[in-house]
Amino acid sequence: MKSPKWGNLLTIAGGHVELGETLEDALRREIKEEVGLEIEEVDFLMVQEAIFSPEFFKPRHFIFFDFVCRCRNGEPKVDGNEIVDFQWVKPEEALKLKLDTFTRNMVERYLSARSSPRKTRSPKERRYGR
Repeated sequence: MKSPKWGNLLTIAGGHVELGETLEDALRREIKEEVGLEIEEVDFLMVQEAIFSPEFFKPRHFIFFDFVCRCRNGEPKVDGNEIVDFQWVKPEEALKLKLDTFTRNMVERYLSARSSPRKTRSPKERRYGR
């Protein structure tokens, strides 16, 4: 999605974690609130840290917990304020677009993990990274 907060670069939906909320619950809530989508098949991918990124519109320190998931329903909503546009693309195609640094890192990691053979892990192991 295109966000003025990220210099009109393409980014992914996200947000903060409420007190007492799990990361997965926060992910589901934020995606529903920000873009109106319900998600399923949540799988942890990586952690990233952004300290005063020049791409963000003001100085902030973020810790991103990136997940891969599937949507249950339709098209994202665009609020015209935080989100001004969106597009669905294959991950390989996303790398050709003007992504923010952290979205680019996430897509690259996803593609790398997808192409690497790895042992099958249980849902609990995927969720907690063991």
